[in-house]
Amino acid sequence: MYRSLIRFARHESGATAIEYGLVSTFIGMAVIGAFRAYGTVLADFLAAVVERIKFE
Repeated sequence: MYRSLIRFARHESGATAIEYGLVSTFIGMAVIGAFRAYGTVLADFLAAVVERIKFE
């Protein structure tokens, strides 16, 4: 049992997977926050671009 615990403690691939998961979660949160903050500005900009394309 003791050897199993030592082997488990030395095994780092699970910790690396958790770290990658946390990093991707934080990046996702930042992207969602940016879209929420600038979403209406971006939508207005794209609407203006579409209107200019229609009439020119």
